[in-house]
Amino acid sequence: MPVTIQAYAYLAESSLAGRDLRLQTSSDGRFPRFFTGFLTTPEPAALGLLAVAEVARTRYYRPRDPAGLDPVVTGSADRLRFESFSGCCGVYARLDVLPAGLDGDVLGPGTTNVDVNDPLRRALTDVTGLEPLHLSVGPDDLTVSTMDGAVVERKVPLPDRWLRGFAEVPVIASAFDPRAELDIAEARAFLHRLPAGRDTSVLWAVPAGRALRLTSRPVPGAVCLAGAGRLAALRPLLRFASALRVYGPPVGAGNAPVASTWELDTGALRLSLTLSPEPRRGFSGEGAVLPSLADAEDEDAELIGSLLAWDPTVDVAVLAARADIPVERTRAALIRLGTAGQVGYDVSEAAYFHRVLPYDATRAARDNPRLVAARALVEAGAVEAGDGAVATVRSGERAYRVRRDGAAFTCTCEWWGRYRGGRGPCKHALAVSLAGAALAGTVAEDAPAFAPADQPPS
Repeated sequence: MPVTIQAYAYLAESSLAGRDLRLQTSSDGRFPRFFTGFLTTPEPAALGLLAVAEVARTRYYRPRDPAGLDPVVTGSADRLRFESFSGCCGVYARLDVLPAGLDGDVLGPGTTNVDVNDPLRRALTDVTGLEPLHLSVGPDDLTVSTMDGAVVERKVPLPDRWLRGFAEVPVIASAFDPRAELDIAEARAFLHRLPAGRDTSVLWAVPAGRALRLTSRPVPGAVCLAGAGRLAALRPLLRFASALRVYGPPVGAGNAPVASTWELDTGALRLSLTLSPEPRRGFSGEGAVLPSLADAEDEDAELIGSLLAWDPTVDVAVLAARADIPVERTRAALIRLGTAGQVGYDVSEAAYFHRVLPYDATRAARDNPRLVAARALVEAGAVEAGDGAVATVRSGERAYRVRRDGAAFTCTCEWWGRYRGGRGPCKHALAVSLAGAALAGTVAEDAPAFAPADQPPS
């Protein structure tokens, strides 16, 4: 698996000494500590941190040894967010410590990688009751510089899949709506009757009064639950939660599997798990960002990036007004920034949020295989405008027909035949978009460049 080696440094191991929890992190040097203070609900907070760390070290599909990847923590004006992906990249976990959960000083915004090692894991497991728990997020890095260059105390390998996952999830989740809310008694009953272990089945949860019932077929209003065993990380926090909320996109009869988010709320904390459409599918390969990568302007992304101000949530309409560009261009720019890890999406507040990961902002666009292949086709002159809404793309000895129907593209290639747009556009459709081929059927300014089909291939 390709990896990007990012250099991080820790002055010491993370530790819990008495009542003082110290998470050793790395940063960009601007904020030695961006939060120091107490967590108002120590035991639930400890369980939430353990859940995010557990997801980071778990491979739900084809399990192997623990992945051992470090969660990401972001501090903004009034909250902390801890994020991770599973080793297979099919589960995205986030713990939001809300203003009610913090009693301390937010010294400055920032994003770092947190070292949740085995000693800290054991210490967090021992946190019980109302014993005060102090959290210090920092310090800076520890770098030794010589005439030969800089030497970093520790290096953390992060798979390229994490970068692509951080880009894909906000795009996918931004299409979610609240689908159900269960009180804690119903939530406990529902989660405990789910299939356990490495379940790979795709089920659908249908709201039924105050509860959810499971079915094997999608119906309007249902929420996809693929690999129900992947929700196990929520269970330890159940006894502290007041509600379970479920989010997903609109679905209908015959719908292909889709992603979904399952969120426990304690009042001071929110722990959410976003599941990929199938256990075998990682978010890194979903292709939801490809239309925006193909269409977004670098100038828009640079402008919007300069206006992000570490607010806990980003109001797209306000941001568009400040930038003096249309809302849809603003959304495309946010997606572009998401490919550099600068933007996440909070389904609970239906809003983007700002973070900064140590990635090259152009990497996702430069390294995505389908986008790279599409650019190569354009450079080779393989795109030919046809009659009406049809273009021809020649690849090797074959010619593929790409048709635009309103906001959607279809193609005669095997990729589109297999996924019907459910995993983003194929390279031929991307090439047509990049080439700006003269197709009939003008798309409205506020419509997306590609619309994934809901129906699975027949």
